[in-house]
Amino acid sequence: MELYLMQHGLALASEDDPEEPLSREGVVQMQMAGRALKRLGVVPDLLACSSKKRSRQSAALIAEAVNFPYSDILESDLLLPLTPPRESLRLLRGNGENGTGAIIVVGHLPSLAEIASLLLGQGSRVRIHFENGGLCRLDLPADASQLAELRYSLTAPQLKLIAA
Repeated sequence: MELYLMQHGLALASEDDPEEPLSREGVVQMQMAGRALKRLGVVPDLLACSSKKRSRQSAALIAEAVNFPYSDILESDLLLPLTPPRESLRLLRGNGENGTGAIIVVGHLPSLAEIASLLLGQGSRVRIHFENGGLCRLDLPADASQLAELRYSLTAPQLKLIAA
């Protein structure tokens, strides 16, 4: 299974808007990320996000870019920032294509980093850098007891170059 972990785009500060929606820059980041995913040939079987507004908005922009039906986006509180990574993974594996296919998760720190760390190394000692609008691809073996493989980790500026 291909697992694409994305941190939502830049959001407004909570002082400006308590719901912390995407800023203009965040919208552009996610549009570029979506175009890059399309150019990379990513065809998701599942697109999932948390219930936070910035995550939902980011997922909607990705869905539009990769022709994923908006109504099929899986929104779950199990993808919120402080959810234990094993709970998030149970959700994803339970909704994936029997261990095959591609899943895009639009989420938050620290949970995205914790999911990657758990999948890449026992004991959660592996660290992957995430930033707003960035993307990390992990390939997960069918056997859940085996470690994942890091295929790439791209920043928002790198995705913008790919999208161009």
